[in-house]
Amino acid sequence: MKRFAVFFLTLLFNIAAAAAPPKPGYDAVASAQPFATRAGMQVMAEGGNAFDAAVAVSAALAVVEPYSSGLGGGGFWLLHDAKNGRDVFVDGREYAPAAATATMYQDQQGNVIPGASLNGPLSAAIPGEVAALVYINQHYGRLSLAQDLAPAIKLARNGFPLDRMFHAMLVSREAKLKQWPAAWKVFYPDGQVPPEGYRLKQPDLANSLELIAKRGDAGFYQGKLAKEMVEAVRTQGGIWSLEDLRDYRVVIRKPLVGEYHGMKIISAPPSSSGGIVLLEAFNILSGYDLSHDSDLMRKHLIIEAMRYAYRDRADYLGDPAFVKIPLARLLSPYYAAGLRATILPDRATPSRDLAPVTAVPPESNHTTSISILDKDGNRVAATFTVNFRFGSGFMPPHTGVILNDEMDDFVSKPGVPNGFGLVGNAANAIAPHKRPLSSMTPTFLETPRGLAILGTPGGSRIISMVLLGALDYFNGGDAKSIVSIPRYHMQYLPDVVFYEPGAFTKDEITGLEKMGYTLRQTRPYGNMQAITWNYKTGKVTAASDPRDIGTAEVK
Repeated sequence: MKRFAVFFLTLLFNIAAAAAPPKPGYDAVASAQPFATRAGMQVMAEGGNAFDAAVAVSAALAVVEPYSSGLGGGGFWLLHDAKNGRDVFVDGREYAPAAATATMYQDQQGNVIPGASLNGPLSAAIPGEVAALVYINQHYGRLSLAQDLAPAIKLARNGFPLDRMFHAMLVSREAKLKQWPAAWKVFYPDGQVPPEGYRLKQPDLANSLELIAKRGDAGFYQGKLAKEMVEAVRTQGGIWSLEDLRDYRVVIRKPLVGEYHGMKIISAPPSSSGGIVLLEAFNILSGYDLSHDSDLMRKHLIIEAMRYAYRDRADYLGDPAFVKIPLARLLSPYYAAGLRATILPDRATPSRDLAPVTAVPPESNHTTSISILDKDGNRVAATFTVNFRFGSGFMPPHTGVILNDEMDDFVSKPGVPNGFGLVGNAANAIAPHKRPLSSMTPTFLETPRGLAILGTPGGSRIISMVLLGALDYFNGGDAKSIVSIPRYHMQYLPDVVFYEPGAFTKDEITGLEKMGYTLRQTRPYGNMQAITWNYKTGKVTAASDPRDIGTAEVK
């Protein structure tokens, strides 16, 4: 029976692949900022492919959206090489410095020091974004690294008009950035928040990008720039070393692959928790025919699938180089069937009734995501970050590079609440050169109908947003509907369903509350970027989340 199931699943995937035309014939980019989207379209117009565009868009976002990502951060890039049909996952996640310890954010009494993992150079992990971009260019791009970085260099050198989102971020982070003179000088040139439309120039960042364009990752991880960063970090109480930078490498991983009623799901493996939680939730839902359920019942079952999958995230997941993850069990359909058997059709499952675990720390919502497709069918879904708005706030002088505060994604002390009142699991404790747990979930979806590329920022809500977007695509949606649908979220702890306005009708709210759910309405959240390709019609659609200022282009 098992052999037949594997054969049938393989047959479904082969049918989907056979249904795809050889090439989409269009280039498409969706990103969180118009200048970044244009950068990707520009390099493809110049003869580059989707991988060149991914480098160009990522670098441009470092200039025009530094509150969400940048050269001082890291992330994940999911690639599909159309020539050989291979999917590759580039793990450019930051890692902890070699001098990091599990108790580094505790005082002599063992108490967690408020803000120590969030502000300044001690909160910064070793960046991975530059290594990832250089790797992608060298192994998959058609253009030179200098060509891919040219749009970002131009934006940094010549400047760009400050948009409303950037302006709002500067207002919200004025006090934090004022602590660090280099960042303050760049972003508050007259000692105050510049107005919308102000042309923001970043010459030091342009110089750093040019150095990388000439020398590759050695321009960042070795030599003059590396020495400037390490000296500045250590002068201000950080623990970076030249060896930390020199020894950083991306990790090339095999993406996780799952299935939902004939839809192939290709997503992020550890050190991200995203793909595991997404596939476990889909495995639970695979036992239902949601199309025959009422809207209320369908949302009840989706919420329960989120609850169970997030519960396992809290208990088992961390950097696979440091933590043994029971991957086969978590992704087994038999395990999902066992969880599904405990879900009642008329009652919420109280999280306290599940096996108790502690919850991982919250992640920042201020991440960024891109989706890219080229004429030949190459594609990229990527999500990357500096963690909280403007990361650590610290910019080593003369570099233009804002450093992340990714050390806060570790657990400062297992079992002790952090500044958000949540406690963390020892599997995600700090250790030298360990990568902190993440929820980033860049994903490809393949069906006989077509293809979808999607991803979003949103901290722990990333996975539930991708789940809902994937379900929308499965039910016939396109890029615009995927990014636009109202969202709801359950992550096991707290035992609350968070929802955007419009996610539930009044009757659904009443019905869910009668089932025992605690509901809490939130402001709109997320910034999803999506591309779809319909094999039958040949139509390619791209969309940026209407909740934000991003743009999408197809040519």
